[in-house]
Formats: sequence, structure tokens, C-alpha cells
Amino acid sequence: MQMLYDSESFVVVHVLPDAELQGMATEEQAKAVPVLPADVPVLTRHGFEIVDKRSGKEVYLDGSWAELFQQHIAAWQANTPTQEEVEDTLDRYAELAQNPVVLH
Repeated sequence: MQMLYDSESFVVVHVLPDAELQGMATEEQAKAVPVLPADVPVLTRHGFEIVDKRSGKEVYLDGSWAELFQQHIAAWQANTPTQEEVEDTLDRYAELAQNPVVLH
């Protein structure tokens, strides 16, 4: 997981379930992750978790939603947006949030 954004209103995390397979894990992380047999399926899709701190709800974007959000991130990297522009975009995605944030 990689924290992309954290403000008073939102948190955005990029979830990379196959990071170890892509060589992104540190040596310490690689030692801590058990090696799975070749016949065990591995999730290869990434996603984004957006938490709306104001409502206490979160939404997980994967598939085509994650691709669309990735395009927003690429545009933000090319044209540095204001915090208000970022928050407006996240607010639109947060409308999809139905799941309450629960800590285990």
C-alpha cells in the first residue's frame, strides 16, 4: 500500500496486492511474506481506497474505476492542481462510498 493523499477530509491509498511479484518490495518485506506455491492464484489488480473522513465511509476502486482514477492522478502530476481541485474530485468519488470505516 502507498499513501497518496491525506488531508482533513480525505485519505487516498494505492493498493498494490502484487507489489512483491513486481519487485517493489524491500528485502525486509520480501522475507516477511511467505512464498506461495505456483498453483495458488495471486491477485494482480491494483486499486485505490478513498476514505471520506467527514462521513466515516470508504470506497474501494478497482477495474475500470481504478483506471479512471489513475488518469486523474496522471493529470494531477502533469498539471499540479490546487487542494480545492483535488478535494472536489475526491468528493465526487466519495459519493460512491457506502462502506463505513471499521478498524479491526
